[in-house]
Amino acid sequence: MKKKVFILSITAIVLIAAALFLYFRENGKNIDYKTEKISRGEIKSVVTATGTVNAVTTVSVGTQVSGTIKKLFVDYNSSVKKGQLLAQIDPSTFQAQVDQAMANLLSAKATLEKAAINTFDAQRTYQRNKELFARNFIAKSDLDAAETSFKSAEAQQKVNQAQVEQAKASLKIAETNLQYTNIVSPVNGTVISRSVDVGQTVAASFQTPTLFSIAQDLTKMQIDTNVDEADIGVVKAGQAVSFTVDAYPDTVFIGKVSVVRNAPITVSNVVTYDVIINVDNLQLKLKPGMTANVSITIETRDNVLRIPNAALRFKPDEATSKSEQTLNKQNMNGTKVWILEKGKPKPVQVTIGLSDGNYTEVTAGQLEAGQEIITDSLNNKKTSSSRPPRFMH
Repeated sequence: MKKKVFILSITAIVLIAAALFLYFRENGKNIDYKTEKISRGEIKSVVTATGTVNAVTTVSVGTQVSGTIKKLFVDYNSSVKKGQLLAQIDPSTFQAQVDQAMANLLSAKATLEKAAINTFDAQRTYQRNKELFARNFIAKSDLDAAETSFKSAEAQQKVNQAQVEQAKASLKIAETNLQYTNIVSPVNGTVISRSVDVGQTVAASFQTPTLFSIAQDLTKMQIDTNVDEADIGVVKAGQAVSFTVDAYPDTVFIGKVSVVRNAPITVSNVVTYDVIINVDNLQLKLKPGMTANVSITIETRDNVLRIPNAALRFKPDEATSKSEQTLNKQNMNGTKVWILEKGKPKPVQVTIGLSDGNYTEVTAGQLEAGQEIITDSLNNKKTSSSRPPRFMH
């Protein structure tokens, strides 16, 4: 009986050892890798940003006088010419002010004429008294009194002349305010917004209210984008830009960087810079206020050897102790990628260049187009979830 138990125990141990050997041998040899072919193609380095489409020149039309809107002559999307009447504020009060200023001017002129007559009379009296005093017919005090009256009349005439000029200025102000009741377009363009209706009262006491916004030329648009400070160093005027808008998701529009502004914009400790992009809008598809998803082309290289970026992140576990030690002995401590050689990963040192986020240019290294490069290990997920077999006695 003891001999039988001993034989069964030995048999179980052998079976367990054989099973463990087979398990670890299979898991050690059958390692699968995800690969991708090395290719040649275009590498385009871009900076992405979002911005808002606006007209190149947008003029806000306001009013310098307060009053009630009496008439509107244009509406949204109206094409207007420079000097065209857009709206009119009720001119009744301002016309009355003009009439009053005109009456004040007439009164001042009449007063001036009267003052001129008094001056002439005082001068004539003074001349007569001078002749009488020369003949000793009047006293010196009478001559002095006549002289004083003459000079006083001259001064009063000057005062009245100033009042006439003042009345003219008041009349000019009143006439100007009357003209301001006619709201006219300062430029040729298109009305993109209207902020008033007939009967609405506008007040221009503290600041000029905006009545209309006019885009000067909708065939020329610009995009105001905010580029992160980490990318602004490579953005320069003249670079090509491609962008899309939500209204036309399948259409790629083309533009060009015109200005990189130096003024920083800080929001929540994030620093960005305003980049202005000029865009032609001959078909008038782009409208002010649209959100643009912008790609600024920094540099483009054609027909270069390129590898997927995932290959630069890959590192097989079994290679860290042997393959990398071999590379270190050969002073190959630069960027490494891994290729399959006889079913095992082999490291290759490369020098990388431009990257577009998906692919990276290889400028030096023993790689060729069409060669399979490792991007991931398919056994990582399997081995992490699997466990050694369990045996029941």
